[in-house]
Amino acid sequence: MKIICSKADLLNGVNIVSKAVPSKTTMSILECILIDASSGQIKLTANDMELGIETVIEGEIISKGVVAIDAKMLSEMVRRLPDNDVTIETDSSYKTIITCEKAKYEDIMGKSGEDFSYLPQVDRSDYISVSQFTLKEIIRQTIFSIADNFTNKILTGELFEINGDTLKVVSSDGLRISLRKVQLKDSYPLKKVIVPGKTLNEISKILPGETDRDVNIFFTDKHVLFEFDETTVVSRLIEGEYLKIDNILSADYETKISINKKEFQSCIDRSTALVREGEKKPIILNILDDVMELKMNSLKGRLDENIDITKTGKDLMIGFDPKFLIDALRVIDDEKIEIKFLNPKAPCFIKNDEESYIYLILPVTFNMI
Repeated sequence: MKIICSKADLLNGVNIVSKAVPSKTTMSILECILIDASSGQIKLTANDMELGIETVIEGEIISKGVVAIDAKMLSEMVRRLPDNDVTIETDSSYKTIITCEKAKYEDIMGKSGEDFSYLPQVDRSDYISVSQFTLKEIIRQTIFSIADNFTNKILTGELFEINGDTLKVVSSDGLRISLRKVQLKDSYPLKKVIVPGKTLNEISKILPGETDRDVNIFFTDKHVLFEFDETTVVSRLIEGEYLKIDNILSADYETKISINKKEFQSCIDRSTALVREGEKKPIILNILDDVMELKMNSLKGRLDENIDITKTGKDLMIGFDPKFLIDALRVIDDEKIEIKFLNPKAPCFIKNDEESYIYLILPVTFNMI
């Protein structure tokens, strides 16, 4: 095999597929990136058996062939090359030479692609289409509240529910729920799948996010496939049934406030300066007629701050993990937000009138000092 491509295209392709290279594996071939120039295109592929990524890069194929090269080594070598065209050449024993201007890496031991796990074939009859920008935003606005451990594997993923022309995406770690709802250009049959959070994280990193370019998302019983530009991402789905959240999200409320989001977020952020790393301290919200008092007590000191609000309903005092509030507020773009409360032991709801976003956060117990 012999190919020539620009360093920029090669490095971009390597960076994209490297997201699917496992950090630990007993199969050394999975630590490699497959360079496949056997069919008229230069394809780079990586696959950890749960997540696979393939991308096509521009370049010239002098002679066809396939080689697998250690991903970490390939990335480090390409990154250090001059900004010019790169030539990759292998012989029959997969010994590889990489040259760029006067720089030359020789005797790089590549591997045959015979043992490499190519991406699974996914039927492309069942799909939806959404803009790159929309998908990237949906992930950003929900991914922070997935569970980060495997005690409940279902909560390490996000629910994708398609119903007609509506896509609903839900994440939860058991203490909070994030929901985003967007309208699709077309109408589709009902579909519910659970996509691993790891997959969505990696897609968010490599998705350009163009408003005028789409992502096609294909579904089967076992897999989901994301296709955009010259890149294909295939992931196993998480099997099981997601939380039934409709009843939870339609709960009544007895207190509702309207507040400036930026002021609220800044105040909570200031309170975290009093919290040592690893320490859990609640921020206490005392909701009165036209003002909300925010209080934080810790061994470092105390914060007391007032924010103007518009309130309907009862006065209320309630405590929250400040991180959970900040995580939700950070991804809301509205200048003014509404927060609804039932009682000091029930979750609060942050949502807009259209319910295109809903954030549910459980309160915490606290002691007034």
